[in-house]
Amino acid sequence: MTWNRNTIDRRRFLRGTGTALAVPLFGSLVSPLARGEQPRPNPKRLACFYFPDGVPMPLPEDPAYQDWAWFPHGSGRDFTFSKCMEPLEPVKNELTVLSGFSHPKSRSVHGHNNADQFLTAALTGGGDREYENTISLDQVYAKHVGDQTRLASLVMSTDGGTGTARGTHTISFDHRGRPIPAEHRPKQIFDRLFVKSDVDSARRLALSRSALDEMLDDANRMRQSLSTADQRSLEEYLESVRQAEVKVAKAKRWLDAPLPSVDGDQLNLELSTDEPREYLQTMFDLIFLAFKTDSTRVATYQIGRENGVGRSDHLARAVGFNLAHQLSHETKNPDGWKNFGIYCRFLNEEFGRLIGKLKATPEPAGTGTMLDNTLLLFGSASSAFHLSRNYPIILAGGRQMGFQQGQYLNHAGLNFQGGPWLGEREPWQDEAKGEDLPLSNLYATMLERLGVPTKSFADSTGMIDGLIS
Repeated sequence: MTWNRNTIDRRRFLRGTGTALAVPLFGSLVSPLARGEQPRPNPKRLACFYFPDGVPMPLPEDPAYQDWAWFPHGSGRDFTFSKCMEPLEPVKNELTVLSGFSHPKSRSVHGHNNADQFLTAALTGGGDREYENTISLDQVYAKHVGDQTRLASLVMSTDGGTGTARGTHTISFDHRGRPIPAEHRPKQIFDRLFVKSDVDSARRLALSRSALDEMLDDANRMRQSLSTADQRSLEEYLESVRQAEVKVAKAKRWLDAPLPSVDGDQLNLELSTDEPREYLQTMFDLIFLAFKTDSTRVATYQIGRENGVGRSDHLARAVGFNLAHQLSHETKNPDGWKNFGIYCRFLNEEFGRLIGKLKATPEPAGTGTMLDNTLLLFGSASSAFHLSRNYPIILAGGRQMGFQQGQYLNHAGLNFQGGPWLGEREPWQDEAKGEDLPLSNLYATMLERLGVPTKSFADSTGMIDGLIS
């Protein structure tokens, strides 16, 4: 029998959700003019990257300060990179480094608790607080733009899954603050983007014509006999059903769309962190391919989890060290800042490589380069040893969205905390030397330029001056 997607009832989808939604967009690679359509505006993309354990923060009087401090020397457009940041020199005019930003609700929390709130600004911190999170920046944008591509967002990490509360393996959280599982296997990511794993998706969508309608009728009858708490649980469940229905409608649109033609032979898809540099490059390349084929316009990648637990801690072996987290504890040792800086330099090399690749690629069926239409957020939720202030942040790309790059927005000045940990009080336990700005101000600025109809995000207090033309 031939299955016509136009005859598929949107309420027949729950049995076939995964495979039907795991097929990427191809239509954007065909010129709109060739189809007799009006030219579409350039796509706007967002990718967010998180690295754990902070960055080298030697004090100005330390001999290592000049060479291995993560933050640049200078400010505005008059700044220089240290050896730690040197790999970003070729793309210096395509990025802005920011200092003096953090999330207010997390400034007195141990840095290893912070990855969960990096993109949410929520009060997830330590102590006896009940864990509660909110929607992440990427998912706010995915809600706005996700229906325009096959995949609403691509969620990746080196460790995979969700991890634990305050020990997350994902930086993406849905509208209820629930963690979205991240994928860590390059082959599974590639297959999800470019391999149609189920030729029977239409049949699955068409099965059980009345099953869901009957379930909803039963739920409405059941509601009358439920307690208030159980009614809330039922509403949450029905909300997930409504979201599934939206996905059904979307799946019907993409069901017959052909797949992008991508040469997977150029990628080693069987990699693990046993080959750390090539693994990191492949993960970045997968995001590049997902954006180039317009399979999604939203991606997150948690490069490593906090506290040095998991396979991501092995990435330091790319530059001759054993465990990445250990380097942040050993800065008091001879060459400690240098060793930590060499590892951060490795991360900067690969991030700079992605920036350069996007810059060198013309926008498919659009204007400018891919980088001009893509925002890349790269950072951590701690700076000095376990310090939840003055996050190290880089924002790259977005020129056609109005971003002025080639700057160091130094709001911290010299009022920063740093130095090696000597085994006593940690910097996060000390009184702050300066007042950070809410990092949510950056996120609100990004969302506004991405076209989301909002002037705020989480606890933002305004937009960032000097970042937009």
